[in-house]
Amino acid sequence: MRFGVVVFPGSNCDDDLIHIIGDFYQKPIKKIWHKETSLVGFNPGDCLFIPGGFSYGDYLRCGAIARFSPIMSEVIRFANEGGLVIGICNGFQILCEAGLLPGQLLPNLNHKFMCKSVYLKVNTKESPLTYDLDIQKAYKIPIAHADGRYYADEYTLKELEMNNQILFQYCHENGSVNNDSNVNGSCLNIAGICNRERNVCGMMPHPERASEIILGNVDGNEMFQSLFSWMKEHNALIA
Repeated sequence: MRFGVVVFPGSNCDDDLIHIIGDFYQKPIKKIWHKETSLVGFNPGDCLFIPGGFSYGDYLRCGAIARFSPIMSEVIRFANEGGLVIGICNGFQILCEAGLLPGQLLPNLNHKFMCKSVYLKVNTKESPLTYDLDIQKAYKIPIAHADGRYYADEYTLKELEMNNQILFQYCHENGSVNNDSNVNGSCLNIAGICNRERNVCGMMPHPERASEIILGNVDGNEMFQSLFSWMKEHNALIA
């Protein structure tokens, strides 16, 4: 079980993930510079993170330039071979731009940068990030984005619902999902999704910023624990 964090010019959440995965959980983790052209040492049983930040200054659309970085062809190959890829915030945007996840992340409906804690409803336990989560609990996780409004056409949205690919929805503290809890105007209040194969996941909120008592919130811990449990189960099946 090995972890990698892909770093682009403008990434600024890479060290948060290095700290949580490497220092806090004591898992092997490595930074991977965007100009690398190989993922030597990484196998389908491992996990790559695409972190938050402002890759290439968020010029054009967020993630639109990073999608063409040399390492991304390897990330796509890794995902297509069953490797686990998790995109957080800007990482979610990059995965959508790369075609590994459907839809796009558009500017927030209020056209403002939003930085606050929000509540998330868990829609399914059938994903690496939600495997051990409580579907009755509203998880408090921070957001920090200007372009977090998830958009997809009606056909894609119906497919996401039908295939149980919606991982998280913005909700109230009591878990109710409605227009008032939709912090950025996302279609169906979507805060996170996965692909059909369930090995590529993206979410706008930052669980790595809610994983230590010193931060005042440890709800993010449960998402990382779910990830580890999923990987342990998956790796046992393919061993």
